[in-house]
Order: sequence, then structure tokens, then C-alpha cells
Amino acid sequence: MGVSIGPVLLDTPVILAPMSGVTDQPFRRLVKKLGAGLVVSEMIASSEMVRAARQSLRTSTDCAEEYPMAVQLAGHDPEVMAEAARLNVDRGAAIIDINFGCPVKKVVNKLAGSALMREEGLAARIMEAVVKAVPIPVTLKTRLGWDDSNRNAPRLARIAEESGIRMITIHGRTRCQLYNGTADWQAIQEVKQAITVPLIVNGDIGDFDDIDRALDHSGADGVMIGRGAQGRPWFIAQAMEYLRTGRRIPDPALADQQGIVLEHYEALLEHYGVEKGGRVARKHLAWYAKGLPGAAAFREGVNRTYDPEVVRDLVRRCYEPAIEAC
Repeated sequence: MGVSIGPVLLDTPVILAPMSGVTDQPFRRLVKKLGAGLVVSEMIASSEMVRAARQSLRTSTDCAEEYPMAVQLAGHDPEVMAEAARLNVDRGAAIIDINFGCPVKKVVNKLAGSALMREEGLAARIMEAVVKAVPIPVTLKTRLGWDDSNRNAPRLARIAEESGIRMITIHGRTRCQLYNGTADWQAIQEVKQAITVPLIVNGDIGDFDDIDRALDHSGADGVMIGRGAQGRPWFIAQAMEYLRTGRRIPDPALADQQGIVLEHYEALLEHYGVEKGGRVARKHLAWYAKGLPGAAAFREGVNRTYDPEVVRDLVRRCYEPAIEAC
């Protein structure tokens, strides 16, 4: 069930979703190392990038080293979005992804993200400008609509295809749902029927059964996994193997998971520095420890310190009793 996005071929279309504060360079590279295919950067504000490229591009540095990598842009000005796209082509991005789905108020209030689902004319101008600006494929990520009374994803998807967009991802919620309730995969089927470019289903995909149901209900060509990979960076590769062969590969052994956790922690310290890296690491360490004996005490201990040696020791003490019990 391969998918072609221009010259980028995904033999097994399982994509790591862009998640602000999560899919930074250390996380993306870890997911790639564990066997994933396409990864997408955190959403980047196009206007901020153009004004201060050096600082803003920290989230998308060395795109070529993560090939194929998509860089996701948000904004409301077609010319600025086009310029930001060109900047990322120069840095080695394989794909530019446009965000019309972010529901966060501070993004929506700037007429970006999912706010553009209510501005179809402007949305079309943005997509056309970005497509014309770059020689690489441009994709779109959006939602079912603004609210249940305005589910215009099929119409917007047709506009996107006419604008030159090469693949569309639909998160199965409206903007007004935020991340509440459950993703409506069935509703995505209307989008599939409206377009000929590849369609990816996103939202609430956390295990193998979810993959089956999401694809069956939506008719999509592939899946995008976001929160299902938090604390489980190996799940993208597991999902790819499942779609290829039907095999449900188990999670890594706990000893291997401990090694992955420590590797991720060190990468965060190297990328951000000790204090910021330690702060960013806290949520990841909490996700990793979920379900382990003593996880609550582990989270409390991690949240009280920036000392790397203390954190490393806490990781070992959290995992080793579980490893010995296996």
C-alpha cells in the first residue's frame, strides 16, 4: 500500500505526526533510528521564521540528515508562507506541509491553523503560493471542519488538490472539539471520495487494532500517529511492520527501553543544554515510565532536579526492578 508524494515514495505509509513541543530534532531522530519512514517537524510559524531565521529554524535544522523529512509551516500570509517554504528547501526538506489544523487559540487568533478552514479563499491562495514557490511536494494537514455545523473538509480537500497539494492528512475531529471526544474516522471517508491524491488518517491511533479500524472506516491510504508515539518512539516502526506483514512486533525488552530512554535524555541535553533539556525531558520521561512500578515517585523525583546524574540514576532505579522481575 505504498504512497507516492511526488518523488518521495513511502513503501509503508505510517507517518510521525507533527506535535508542538514533542517532535523536536532529538525525538524525530530517535524515531528514525528505530526504523520509521517519514517524520514531520513541529509546526513552525512562517512569519517568525522569515524575521529571525536562525533562531526559528532550530526545530528543522539539518533536514537532509532526517530524509525524508517534512517541515510543517503555519501562517496566514501567502507570500510569507512561500518564503518560509523556500528557506526550508534550502535546508534539505523533502516535503513542505501546511498546517490548517492546529486548534490552539493563540494560533487561531492569528488567522492560522484551523482558522483557515473558515477562510477557503485565503487558504487557496496560501496553498497556491507555497506550491509555486518550491520544487518539492507540498502537503496539507487539516481537520474535519471548524465545528459540527461546518464540516467542510471534503470541499477544502478538493481546493487543495486543485492548488497542487500532493497529499492530505485529516485529523478526525473538528477545531471546536480540540482533542476531546473521539476521532471520527468514518467522516474522513467523504474526503477520500472527493480527491484523487493520497489521503492519510490521523487521530486516536494508539495500537494495531486502531490502525485497522482507522483505515477501514476512513478508506485512507495510510496513517499518521501522534500521541500514540509519546513514550513509545518505537511504535511507528511497529506500525510499519504490521502494515507490511501483519506481524505485531512486541515492544522492546525493558532493558532495551531503558537504553532508549537514556539515549533520548542525552540527546535532549546536547540539543538544548542542561536546564532547558532537562525541562523538556520531563514530559518524555513521564510518558516512558507510565505503567512501571514506582512511576509516580519517578516523575516526582525527575521534576525536582536538573542534575543529569540524578536523573540518570532515577531512570536506572525505575527500570531495573522491572527488568529483574522479567
